Amino acid sequence: MSTPVVTAENLTRHYDVKGGFFSKGGTVRAVSETSFTLEPGKTLAVVGESGCGKSTLARLITMIEEPTSGTFSIGGKPVTPETWADHRTDVQIVFQDPYGSLNPRQRIGSILEEPLKINRPDLSAADREAKAREMLKLVGLRPEHFDRYPHMFSGGQRQRIAVARALMLEPKVLVLDEPVSALDLSIQSQILNLLVDLQDRLGLAYLFISHDLSVVKHMADDIIVMYLGRPVEIGPKAEIFAHPKHPYTKALLSATPMADPKAKKTRIKLEGELPSPLNVPAGCAFAPRCWKVKDKCRAERPALDAARHRAACFYPEG
Repeated sequence: MSTPVVTAENLTRHYDVKGGFFSKGGTVRAVSETSFTLEPGKTLAVVGESGCGKSTLARLITMIEEPTSGTFSIGGKPVTPETWADHRTDVQIVFQDPYGSLNPRQRIGSILEEPLKINRPDLSAADREAKAREMLKLVGLRPEHFDRYPHMFSGGQRQRIAVARALMLEPKVLVLDEPVSALDLSIQSQILNLLVDLQDRLGLAYLFISHDLSVVKHMADDIIVMYLGRPVEIGPKAEIFAHPKHPYTKALLSATPMADPKAKKTRIKLEGELPSPLNVPAGCAFAPRCWKVKDKCRAERPALDAARHRAACFYPEG
């Protein structure tokens, strides 16, 4: 059995917030006690509502931010702030906005070569250019695009450029933070198919951040469902879509559009607002919105069990 490319144990990231005229200070629990493994060549999707901690988790794995507590390793080697430089090339990220992630003053060739200038200073200018041109071709762009500026490209083409830049250092893991949510539907499928093809060719592992479960169904091998910074369900994609165990997961799936207009579907409408991460309820955080809630749910926090398909719920779905 291969070594997981990423192993996370109880990853936690909290932020201290100062009080103001109209609000009290406190601690934002953006991510709490999140554990998972990501296998080479596989896609682990992280899903949930806005504010559930998806992007914070992405920033921890890409070493943009340091965890408050918990640990993670890449290729079996522990990652700490002291070893960040050694792991920087192992994990790269593709951001959500293809219009904001590229420097408008740089030509595409320079954008692609920049990671090599910083991390591969031993490479000659000719080698950098050759690598950049090769990567343009790999993501489906033409040689003449090398000397153009970002404003001369469509959103889909810009995202291809962002993917090419992320691949310049030959990473083991690509973190994809809502990579198609800013694109037209007709372009989304092209970028998703490109990512699938690149994964097959290069053996990449993907940490795929998304709120769109129809996209996740196409891309993922395994899924983590997050709620208020904590994982509430983890398991293989097929099992989660066919038999969701956590009520929150079931509610999310019920809101996903279906291609078959004749298919019968019961929409679960959650009552109430998402609680503030500054004031997470005691017990199960989902209890204020759950239709199966009992006194035990309000008093105790359910833990994820040790099964392959796990759910943090005292009264899981059948």
